[in-house]
Amino acid sequence: MKKKWLALSLTLAFASTSSLLYADTDADIEAGETKAASCVSCHGENGNSMVSTFPKLAQQDESYLRKQLHAFKNGSRKNPMMASIAQSLSDKDIIDIAAYYMAQKVSVNELPVMNDDDDDDKPAVSEADKKIAMDKLLAQGGDLYRNGDLPHEVSACIACHGPLAEGNEPAAFPALRSQHADYLIKTLTDFKNGERSNNAENMMHMITKKMTVEEIKAVSYRISMMK
Repeated sequence: MKKKWLALSLTLAFASTSSLLYADTDADIEAGETKAASCVSCHGENGNSMVSTFPKLAQQDESYLRKQLHAFKNGSRKNPMMASIAQSLSDKDIIDIAAYYMAQKVSVNELPVMNDDDDDDKPAVSEADKKIAMDKLLAQGGDLYRNGDLPHEVSACIACHGPLAEGNEPAAFPALRSQHADYLIKTLTDFKNGERSNNAENMMHMITKKMTVEEIKAVSYRISMMK
């Protein structure tokens, strides 16, 4: 266990050092707003997307946004649409766009509701039972976020993303609070399946590969409610 925590500490130190590559350099927020005009169709006004599969960018740490835009640009993060957009951005464009989104206020999500089961052979679930099920899921997610699942070597999210999921700017670890649950579920699943790997020491894959589908859903819903 001590070796695992040592490895995590070294990873955090490496991430903090590497984030200096994206240190503030004459960021222009007004210019960033203009340059981000093409982002609105997917990421919404002021970086608050209306489509739950597209991430909110508002109030996201600048260092993380810069890191991801550079990753799309150099191909270390795969997404054809974002790669095409990032290729057209200069280093100064990336600095300005990241500063603009960091300056915006992230919107708060509504309390999630448990969906109906699509199986017609199963009896309908009452609204009261749905609420009980969602409360249980949120409680499970909160426990995972704060404490992890040490018997299964799943680290606590709080260690890197902060007590309120506010992120870690120096280490370029993203803010997660008030993010769409659907986007978080997809992202964690991509890390789990190895479809995304642009993070220090592939740490997120090492964590998520030990998480169940239910755990990913639970922690994603809980994070979406944090603010």
